[in-house]
Amino acid sequence: MGKRRPIRFLLLLFFLFLLNRHSTALQLHRHETHLLFSFKASIHTDPSRLLSNWDLSVPVCNWNGITCTGDNATIVSVDLSGKNLTGVIPDSVFRLQNIRILDLSDNQFVGELPRNIFTVASSSLLHLNLSNNNLTGKLPFGGVHGLQTLDLSNNMISGSIPTDIGLFFDLQFLDLGGNALISEIPNSIANLSSLEFLTLASNKLTGEIPRELGGLKRLKWIYLGFNEFSGEIPEELGQLGSLNHLDLVYNKLTGRIPAAFGNLSQLEYLFLYQNCLTGSIPPSIFSLVNLISLDVSDNSLSGEIPELVIQLKNLEILHLFRNNFTGKIPTALAALSRLQILQLWSNGFSGEIPALLGTQNNLTVLDVSTNYLTGKIPHGLCDSKRLFKLILFSNSLNGEIPESLCFCRSLRRVRLQNNRLSGELCPGFTKLPLLYFLDISGNRFSGGIDGEKWELPALQMMSLARNKFSGDLPELIGSNEIVSLDFSANEFSGSVPESIGRLSELMKLNLSNNYLSGRIPGEISSCKKLVSLDLSNNKLAGEIPAVLSRIPVLSFLDLSENELSGEIPPVLGRVASLVQINISHNHFHGRLPATGAFLAINNSAVAGNNLCGGDISSNLPTCENGVKKRRYSQLWWITVILAAIVVATAVFVRIRRRKQRMGAKRVQNEEGIWELKLFDPKASKFVTVDAILQFAGKANETEIQFVVEKINGNISAGIGEAAELGRLRHSNIVRLLAACRSDKTGYLVREYVQGRRLSQIVGNLSWERRRNIALGIGRGLQFLHSHCSPGVIAANFSPEKIIVDEKYEPRLVVGLSSAAVSPPYAAPETKESGDITEKSNVYTLGLVLIQLLTGKMAVHRQEVVEWARPDCRAETWVVDGAVTGATEQDQMVGFMNLALDCTAGDPMARPSSEVAYKTMLSLCRITCCSKLLFT
Repeated sequence: MGKRRPIRFLLLLFFLFLLNRHSTALQLHRHETHLLFSFKASIHTDPSRLLSNWDLSVPVCNWNGITCTGDNATIVSVDLSGKNLTGVIPDSVFRLQNIRILDLSDNQFVGELPRNIFTVASSSLLHLNLSNNNLTGKLPFGGVHGLQTLDLSNNMISGSIPTDIGLFFDLQFLDLGGNALISEIPNSIANLSSLEFLTLASNKLTGEIPRELGGLKRLKWIYLGFNEFSGEIPEELGQLGSLNHLDLVYNKLTGRIPAAFGNLSQLEYLFLYQNCLTGSIPPSIFSLVNLISLDVSDNSLSGEIPELVIQLKNLEILHLFRNNFTGKIPTALAALSRLQILQLWSNGFSGEIPALLGTQNNLTVLDVSTNYLTGKIPHGLCDSKRLFKLILFSNSLNGEIPESLCFCRSLRRVRLQNNRLSGELCPGFTKLPLLYFLDISGNRFSGGIDGEKWELPALQMMSLARNKFSGDLPELIGSNEIVSLDFSANEFSGSVPESIGRLSELMKLNLSNNYLSGRIPGEISSCKKLVSLDLSNNKLAGEIPAVLSRIPVLSFLDLSENELSGEIPPVLGRVASLVQINISHNHFHGRLPATGAFLAINNSAVAGNNLCGGDISSNLPTCENGVKKRRYSQLWWITVILAAIVVATAVFVRIRRRKQRMGAKRVQNEEGIWELKLFDPKASKFVTVDAILQFAGKANETEIQFVVEKINGNISAGIGEAAELGRLRHSNIVRLLAACRSDKTGYLVREYVQGRRLSQIVGNLSWERRRNIALGIGRGLQFLHSHCSPGVIAANFSPEKIIVDEKYEPRLVVGLSSAAVSPPYAAPETKESGDITEKSNVYTLGLVLIQLLTGKMAVHRQEVVEWARPDCRAETWVVDGAVTGATEQDQMVGFMNLALDCTAGDPMARPSSEVAYKTMLSLCRITCCSKLLFT
């Protein structure tokens, strides 16, 4: 009996233990259920009703997105990624005791992260992913021991990286890219000894790259591109023996490429493009036998490329373009069997292209344009049967196009312009099934091209300009995708073929400077998307076909230097899209239409005819020269002048009164004497010196809201310039209300516009809204350039300085001329000289248009032009998948063509902002469809 008592006691203790354990588990279950309900309550929208089964009637472990483990149903994972949820993220979800995985990525969460999430998070948390949301605020403080993955990329988190980052001792994956982080990388990052993947790209980080990174021996991936890092690349990075991927692109790095990089034996990808690196490529780089891609383009590197490149047996991509390399192209490149993409353009290479290039390679892209190359085009470039991009323009190549290239059926894009190539165009070029871009202009080609039927089903753009081709123009059979044709400055004769009317996608046709005769075929009016038509300097006769007025988007028409006759069709003056017309030096007679593009036509555009009427600027004689009309004209002018005097007097009085209200006011306080200049009379009610000093740097939501901005640089010059900007009044320009200064400081006061920056919302807009935003931006820019006297340059023009209001109307924030240009949006000539012109504004406009079309921002922001321009990094034009449902796809084609014109490397090749805006207006009248490639 006595022996049984201890047994019963032990059983009782065990029962009590189980009971307590069950009670504890039950309490934990209830607590964690409460935490999840708290999280659910923070969700504003749940379009897929994912959380509809988060209900007490359903076991927690069966809730959508919840994973449990063990008999006690412990919650170990919350995965709600990619569900389009909106709301805020509370700290409750981080308090789950045994959670290992928390993934809320690819949603629409907003607001700041709770500052305590890293201090309250469970030590069991291994993977945290909040990427691709709209989170703001600063990075939380503290650290989570045991956390292996931390991904907060592609949000709008600001501030600096806290030194607490060094508390994540076990971190293996860290991605903070695509935010707005500033300042330097803290040295405490050296504590992350387990780190394998580090991404801080696309922020605003400054300072030097920490040398301490060289001590993180497990690093396999470093991506620090698209920041503002300066100084030299640390030699210590050469100690990372496990490094596979190193990307430092688009920074301000200087100095040489470290020779120690030759120690990175596992390196496969080395990207250093768009920096300020100098010197030659260290010979040690060519010992990296595992290297797959080497891109050091867009620097100031120099010297020759050694034959040591033959050691890079695994190399597939070599980008050395836009540097100062000289010497010959290494013949060793021809022996790299895996080489696919070779881009050496815009350097100082000389000599011949290696004769065996392509024979042993796997070439798909070859671009050696804009060098000093001579000799013939090698015969074996297409031996791989995969070459689709051949770019050799602006060299001194001679001889004929090799016959092997004429039958290279993989070719899609060929640019051979501005060389010394000669001979006849081989027949095979007229039958390439994939060729969509062909430019052989500016050479010495000759002979006829009408002997073969041109069957190029994919052709979109062709230029044979500035050669010596002769005979009739060719019939283009099956080429229904053609957008641009340029046969100008040759020796073509015969008539303009009627078959051109079958080119339904044609937007630009240039047949100028030839010997074409006969009439202008009315069939051209069937080209309903034609924007530009140039038939100048030929021998065309007859009248202008009135049916040209049926082309709904025709903007540019040049018929000068021909033998055309008759009267100008009045209907031509009613073509609303027509912006520019030239009919000079023909045999026209009669009255010039007094509508449309003829209203303000320049004298030089109508000279050499027998025309009358027109606007005063045309200097044409009046069509009725009687004394009576002259007398009435004189009376009319006298009446106008008297009326103008009366109006001017009234305006003068009003302006004087207004100046009395808006004159400079002087105020003295403890900070000194302040001078306040008001540019809006209404602002005098609430814009005071005290209010400006109080709300500097933030919005003041008063009767008329305003934002205060500090003047950097010369204060006196800034105040003087502000007076000019204060006069701007336009619906697409943010108004400057006032300027204020003391001896030491100056401020600008702008109206506050409720809305968001274009850069923040571009990826979430329909095509209709993107198009309207583009029109508003173009309207505002052409107002600054063309309607202000003198014209105003938008110094800091970029998507960051475009506010889209609640009605989706864009408003440009026009800064002072001293404002720094955002480097990703600066035109090439601005980067070199620092000067900002109307043409550099147009370049930025083109960049903004491309971003509206492609949706490409964040990490790839600076590469957008190269990416979209078919002759650079991309092979096709790709439109943002978010607008794939749009029906006006032809508008997108037109907008992309305009954008690429605006981003031309030569400033003189870019259109004016006025022409760009009117082109957009014309494109908006297009309603037909054309084909695009969508992602």
